[in-house]
Amino acid sequence: MNRKTLISWLPLALFALVMFSPLRPIVLGGLQRGLLATGLMKADVPVAPATATPVALTNGSAYPHNLPLTTLDGKAVNLSELKGKVVFVNLWASWCPPCVAEMPGIYALYNKVDHSKVAFVMLSLDEDPAKARKFVQKRGYTFPVYLRTAELPAPFNSSAIPSTVILGPDGQVAARHDGMAEYDTPEFLAALNNLAKSAR
Repeated sequence: MNRKTLISWLPLALFALVMFSPLRPIVLGGLQRGLLATGLMKADVPVAPATATPVALTNGSAYPHNLPLTTLDGKAVNLSELKGKVVFVNLWASWCPPCVAEMPGIYALYNKVDHSKVAFVMLSLDEDPAKARKFVQKRGYTFPVYLRTAELPAPFNSSAIPSTVILGPDGQVAARHDGMAEYDTPEFLAALNNLAKSAR
């Protein structure tokens, strides 16, 4: 094989190496992160309720989402425990390049919000919890990561990942975005903070 032929096959060999190796989500996620940096793929902005009066939810109030989850440490929790807060729910997986691409923006947003009013539920769809744990530890992410323990009900069920659902303090869907998006924008943060004004 001459040098010219070898050089012409090199891009195909590199492409195959990336596509069929554990590097796939990292490399493709990095490329997609560059796409997010262009600002062309912004998340849908949550809509605040018409009134900014705080929503008073007591233990007896109905919360529309009874979603059992477990933490990466195996502790059982339920989404309904977050009633009264704005909840940012993101469905992701460590093997998903668009999920890897949007994660730095989500983490930056997580570090800017008031956690007494806004909760993050990073819901890993990895079959093996160890993969999700390794992913977040390797990148130094400290937001809470959960695993599903049952089928996802509407509005969380989606044919696309990543998917993000923003719940208002009353549990109603304020925004939903299927697919990759940039969440660390001034507009999204302002809308989230505005929605959180009615949080308890």
